[in-house]
Amino acid sequence: MAKLSNLKETKIKHIMMFGPPKSGKTRRAGELAKYKNLIWFDLENGFGTLFQLPQDLQERIEVIHIPDNRGTPMAIETMLKVIKGLKVTICEDHGKVTCPLCTPKEDKVKVTVELNALDNDTCVVVDSCTQLTNSAIANITKGKPDDYKLEYDDWAHLGKLMDTFFSYVQSAPFNVICISHESEVKMVDKSAKLVPVGGTSNFSRNVAKYFDEVIYCRVVNGKHVMASSTATDNNILTGSRANVDLAKDPNANLIVLWGSAEAK
Repeated sequence: MAKLSNLKETKIKHIMMFGPPKSGKTRRAGELAKYKNLIWFDLENGFGTLFQLPQDLQERIEVIHIPDNRGTPMAIETMLKVIKGLKVTICEDHGKVTCPLCTPKEDKVKVTVELNALDNDTCVVVDSCTQLTNSAIANITKGKPDDYKLEYDDWAHLGKLMDTFFSYVQSAPFNVICISHESEVKMVDKSAKLVPVGGTSNFSRNVAKYFDEVIYCRVVNGKHVMASSTATDNNILTGSRANVDLAKDPNANLIVLWGSAEAK
């Protein structure tokens, strides 16, 4: 059994960024490209914001678009395979791993990724976990009428799918940023709190446990700001194992979460 004093702190970060729509989540995550290469899994066709970044930062962002909708819930299927970190090949047309339609055809564009082979100079971005949740629900209810209401077993299945994904994120040997929206839920002490969307309300209440850093994005006085301290707001779930308070600097880059040595 090793003493804590003999262990080295990992430089790998697993980060959850959440907040209301148009609160700067995508832009702030994209700005990390100033320091790290980004592999951006776009699940909701929202990468347009990244074109606001300088050209040199755009060059460091590889976008892998996963088409996803109610009829073809591809996001949950593909991301559950990708997040395991093994080498997989994804087709551009369908966002599917080892696509039976595209794999045999040389003229079809495909990308191969192996997340477990990434070093600390790269960060994986999943945008967004809200869409991933919707994709999981669509997968569970595939073939059902549009007005079908989820039953107990369906909700349990949703919890299992999301726990599987986030468990791989939690133990990933590579950097990960998950972007999500906010949801107000009742906590165990009966208080209401804003938490990241990550499945059912009960599951979302505890989704922060899978992450080292939980960051809330919002607009204050016309400026996009981030908050990461547990003391930010009793009604918002935030926290930083790196003990970084992003709210102290409105222009802070996420790189500070990796330590000041990399921020210079």
